[in-house]
Amino acid sequence: MSTATIAKAPAKPGKGGRRLSLPVVLLIISGVLILTSVVRLITGADGITSTGQMSTALRSAVPIGLAGLGGLWAERAGVVNIGLEGMMILGTWFGAWAGYQWGPWTGVIVGIIGGALGAVLHAIATVTFNVNHIVSGVALNILALGTTRYLSKYTFEEAAQGSSKQSPPIESLGTFDVPGLSSWLETLNQKHWFLVSDIAGLVGGLITDLSPLTVVAVALVPATWYVLWRTSFGLRLRSCGENPIAAESLGVNVYKYKYIAVIISGGFAGLGGAFLSIVSSNVYLDGQTAGRGYIGLAAMIFGNWMPGGLALGAGLFGYTDSLKLRGGTTNVHALILLLAILLVFGVAYLIWKKKYVPAAITAAISALMFLWYTTTNEVPNQVVTASPYVITLLVLSLSAQRLRMPKADGLPYRKGQGK
Repeated sequence: MSTATIAKAPAKPGKGGRRLSLPVVLLIISGVLILTSVVRLITGADGITSTGQMSTALRSAVPIGLAGLGGLWAERAGVVNIGLEGMMILGTWFGAWAGYQWGPWTGVIVGIIGGALGAVLHAIATVTFNVNHIVSGVALNILALGTTRYLSKYTFEEAAQGSSKQSPPIESLGTFDVPGLSSWLETLNQKHWFLVSDIAGLVGGLITDLSPLTVVAVALVPATWYVLWRTSFGLRLRSCGENPIAAESLGVNVYKYKYIAVIISGGFAGLGGAFLSIVSSNVYLDGQTAGRGYIGLAAMIFGNWMPGGLALGAGLFGYTDSLKLRGGTTNVHALILLLAILLVFGVAYLIWKKKYVPAAITAAISALMFLWYTTTNEVPNQVVTASPYVITLLVLSLSAQRLRMPKADGLPYRKGQGK
């Protein structure tokens, strides 16, 4: 029996272990894009696929995706990391503190270190002392919030343009476009042609007004996939999350790999926090993370503990989060129609699967969505603000049936317990 066998063997063959193939995923994405273009033409809400909207969505998705990558590293090694929110909070504060004194790139590095320090506490509690992972994560979130508020009072309050709840402004990392291509896609998007302009808006948003840190963050997704699934180090790390007793019998130092995974997890979350305080707003603000650590964890679960699925989830949550940043009441109203149409397809799928009761419930929800759209012209601002969290709950509830977490995720482990 090899380490590869341990890491790749599923717990039980069944629905939870199935993953959508790449062609199916691409087909679903293409279908949603076509429907979105149809809805845009019907409603006249051209902003839902504008270059500016997509660029803002990417910027909103990056910290969520980084938190999700942090959760992926920890949970693939068998450690549940509810403390991602606290590690992000530490990243925002340490990144801003170092950034306004020594420059933004120093702030990025110190933000990563801040998140990693929080992760060390989580690793000591869960790996060494076998504290319940949820309890340790929640405690870390509370500790990080209190610590940063205390530190802000003694560092930022006396600084110029600072206060007990806000840091002084931080120098920008700068932004860039892809010369020629960005402006051409922007022009194409503004023509509002069916599908073509929507694709131009999507691609243009990915290459317009980019921060260098955004490029680094996006590159970390394939880098994570390569390290965890194409190297012996990643194979050993994943074996600790699937069957640590068997991994130990093959000479894997389970404690070491769990510690490494959790510390890397904290570094990713800290980087996401530094992105918020240095790139997204150029200041540290109390409460700046606004639950993005939890949404990142939801994106990881939506992605079935895989980097590609996580990226799609972060993109979805980032898009809904960007709606409130661009005054999206009209856009959200148009998306209600899109959601109602998607639910109709869901009803057809459930009927095909002979799941008649869920199909009837889905049909009723779809009818209510159509009614909501036809009887209103826009939605309240409160709905726009709540949309990222509502979408998070909906996506997790709809995708729950196909998920399979690592077998030993969250389970206590003691060295030599298999003897």
